[in-house]
Amino acid sequence: MKYKMLHTCIRVMDLEKSLKFYKEALGFREKERKDFPENKFTLVYLSDEDGKYELELTYNYNPERPYDLGNGYSHMAVSVDDLEASRKRHLEMGYKVTELKGLPGSEPHYYFVTDPDGYKIEVIRAE
Repeated sequence: MKYKMLHTCIRVMDLEKSLKFYKEALGFREKERKDFPENKFTLVYLSDEDGKYELELTYNYNPERPYDLGNGYSHMAVSVDDLEASRKRHLEMGYKVTELKGLPGSEPHYYFVTDPDGYKIEVIRAE
């Protein structure tokens, strides 16, 4: 049997803020939107530039409080050619961004940026 990753789903509090983040900060594009007003939720599928990976944003209408991300979720990861320019851009956009980091014994080659709901995205230097 062969398995293929299709998408990752996250729940978001403010669909427009999340769309802005993933489109402007990470270059994702909207592929599909499914509205279910009778069930009070919307699904938006975003894709990376290559179209090989999707992120599903689930927006439940009028959530009462932020979602508990729990202590098991860690992060998603994307790669970028110019890590330093990307980090500077994310800082200028006003997002929460860490210092450049590296694994023990290696040069810094990644940082984390946090989306509007608190999800962390690791941005890794492309090789």
